Amino acid sequence: MTATAPAPATARARATAFLPRLALVLAVLLATLFTAAAPATAHAALTASDPTDGAVVATAPAQVTLSFSEQVAMGDDSIRVLDPQGRRVDTGELRDMCSGNTIRYGTALHSGLPNGTYTVAWQAVSADSHPISGAFTFSIGAPSATEVSLPTTTAGGGPVGIAYGIARYAAYAGFTVLVGGAAFILLCWRRGAAERPLQKLVVRAWVTLTAATLAMLVLRTPYTGSGRFADAFDLDGLRAVLETKTGASLVSRLLLLGAAALFVAVLFGVYARRLEDAGTGEKTEEQAGEKTEGRAGQEAGDTNDLTFGLAIGGAVVSGGIAATWALSEHASTGIQPGLAMPADILHMMAVATWLGGLCALLVALHKVPGIERSAVRRFSRVAFVSVVVLAVTGVYQAWRQTGTWSALTGTEYGRLLLLKVALVAVLLAVASMSRKWTARLAAAPAALEEADAKVGAQVAAADDVSRETSSVAVPADPERAAQLARQRAALESAREKRVRDADPDRAGLRRSVLAEAAIAVVLLVVTTVLTSTEPGRTVEQEAARGSAATAVPDRAVKITLPFDTGGPNGKGSVRLELDPGRVGANTLHLWADTGDGQPFDLPEIKVAFTLPAKDIGPLPVVPDQAAPGHWTASGVQLPLAGEWRIDVTVRSSDIDQTTVQKTVKIG
Repeated sequence: MTATAPAPATARARATAFLPRLALVLAVLLATLFTAAAPATAHAALTASDPTDGAVVATAPAQVTLSFSEQVAMGDDSIRVLDPQGRRVDTGELRDMCSGNTIRYGTALHSGLPNGTYTVAWQAVSADSHPISGAFTFSIGAPSATEVSLPTTTAGGGPVGIAYGIARYAAYAGFTVLVGGAAFILLCWRRGAAERPLQKLVVRAWVTLTAATLAMLVLRTPYTGSGRFADAFDLDGLRAVLETKTGASLVSRLLLLGAAALFVAVLFGVYARRLEDAGTGEKTEEQAGEKTEGRAGQEAGDTNDLTFGLAIGGAVVSGGIAATWALSEHASTGIQPGLAMPADILHMMAVATWLGGLCALLVALHKVPGIERSAVRRFSRVAFVSVVVLAVTGVYQAWRQTGTWSALTGTEYGRLLLLKVALVAVLLAVASMSRKWTARLAAAPAALEEADAKVGAQVAAADDVSRETSSVAVPADPERAAQLARQRAALESAREKRVRDADPDRAGLRRSVLAEAAIAVVLLVVTTVLTSTEPGRTVEQEAARGSAATAVPDRAVKITLPFDTGGPNGKGSVRLELDPGRVGANTLHLWADTGDGQPFDLPEIKVAFTLPAKDIGPLPVVPDQAAPGHWTASGVQLPLAGEWRIDVTVRSSDIDQTTVQKTVKIG
């Protein structure tokens, strides 16, 4: 819930005026960021390859190279080249060809490869920890049939991917409840440190986060590699994972969770006992006057000092745990990582304080009798601050990962982001209902104090009955003992129900907080999916690169080349038409004309295509004569876009021939 505590009319008016201004400022900021965004990458993608997908080369290349949009982690087996029969033809040695901003890796091929279609399969780990993979084909000489089928599954999929994804969800949930539950106790309701339900909630969250982190560390090798669960026990693979950025982050998280265990032990041990002793001391002082005022003040000061120390220590540890995500995922790559990582840490802390605190409040309202109204009001203020931080950092993250309005509405990442915003809006709407219940709690203090007194009397009476029951000797008959145990359980359940139903306002608040918690669970799931989805910026960049690579002219390439073979009647011209004049298969037409425009029936004509920039060619073409002065050839393959040189060799007699050339732009 995000409501502030009820305030005088002036304060409420100021708050009412402030919220629309805040919304307007955030909307203007969002619009400015999206309209002024420049292209950037935040997720690794294959940007180029040599040979390219579908290329037909005249001779076997010496190597295959892949270029990426950002740094990736690759091993010796990351690039595999297979011949038409499925046999590997690469040397298995990875070549690091990176230079400056160019990220390129390759592998050498065996010499003497025969003509046919070859398959390149590759797999890598992006700098934001997510595995990426792909496959494509190229041909030597001419395309052929191949027994190799392109993989239909992507890296990080299958059962291992599902298990790893579950661990990621559990890790986010554990972090949220661990941080939010501890923050709720220290900031809103200190007495909650001694309450068993809240203790169980926080401890279980710590166990969940620890177990999920261990599972992610063990599954990292099969998740980014083979996809087989058996590889989880590969010690060499685990050692390799520990040398990566993601492995170091997971190990750091485990070490920080050790510090978090110490924090939880102090919070529910020394701190809880000190609070209980302080409460007992107050009663004793009232009844017997044994404690002095100075001693009571000293105990209160010690408790406040311990609270401050736990708050600082908890903030440092939770910030460190949040940093293990920021340092290894989307925030650590792309534009402005120095600003993005602190923003990501603040975002995660705000989400945990709000949603995790919401879970703690729900448990307190449901399980703990007599939670103070002041605790609810304090959480309302803490939640409001968390939402403000969440909104500011969320707007920045949205701009950084999408950048344009088209990426926000036209990509999977953008649509998930819009869904997350919609869920936050629904959550805030439900929180407004909680605000009404909070206002009712504060509007009738006299009635609530009377209800609290009644609840206290019921609790005391139930405790007396429970003590009397427990003081009775347990009968030797096991059936009788079991019957007494069921009676005591029924008594305890009835007592809890009476406590919950004694205050209808608290019951209404509990129901609205339960609705908030349910929406928060869905919101957490969407957020986790977002962290594993390719950002909208990168999707649009890949689409732009793809469209640039496959751009074709509106019409066929048509050129006219005059020639002179040097012999008698050796002058004329060749009209060449390449249709459609693009990368891939083309149809070639040639017409030869004499000087007076008549068809020139040449004894021989040949064509060759060369791409000097890529050292491709010459690719020879011998057209067939279709009619006097007309030759044609189909299936002329041009593997790459670029400035192609067309050489036309014409022979007018047994000894008279010449070659003319022209450079044209293909693609």
